[in-house]
Amino acid sequence: MKEKGKGFVAEFKKFIMRGSVVDLAVGVIIGGAFQAIVNSLVNDIISPVISLITKGVNFADKFIVLAVTDETFPTVEAAKNAGFATLNYGSFITAVLNFLIMAFVIFLLVKGLNKLADLGRKEEAPAAPTTKKCPFCRSEISIEAVRCPHCTSELPEEEEETEEKEAE
Repeated sequence: MKEKGKGFVAEFKKFIMRGSVVDLAVGVIIGGAFQAIVNSLVNDIISPVISLITKGVNFADKFIVLAVTDETFPTVEAAKNAGFATLNYGSFITAVLNFLIMAFVIFLLVKGLNKLADLGRKEEAPAAPTTKKCPFCRSEISIEAVRCPHCTSELPEEEEETEEKEAE
């Protein structure tokens, strides 16, 4: 029974130490920090600009009280303190805006990293052919063949081979 425990612990240790798990953990931590930056961008820069364009409308303060009442509330907190449930569609709009900005920034980041990876990559020359077609029976044969193994025809020398021999 103890052997299973050691095996399980060893297996868990092996799993946790794999590069992909560590990379995922680092990604989650960086993503959390990045989310704080995006939230600040939306709440402190973009939302005020949108509010300016929409003449003072602040999306974070947009909500609907889910009760029949004659009272009006200036903020979501005021409505909640009065005991009413609210539908906070302004917060939802802000969350969607956060998502779109984060997705766009990640898209730009991945696009930039792909471009960097392409800069370091040399274009590979196409591999030299290893086969050719017999001019008589059209079978595919080795490029070095002087006689076709299918039709037994003698193959004429290639122009390149003739030119190389003349150059020597």
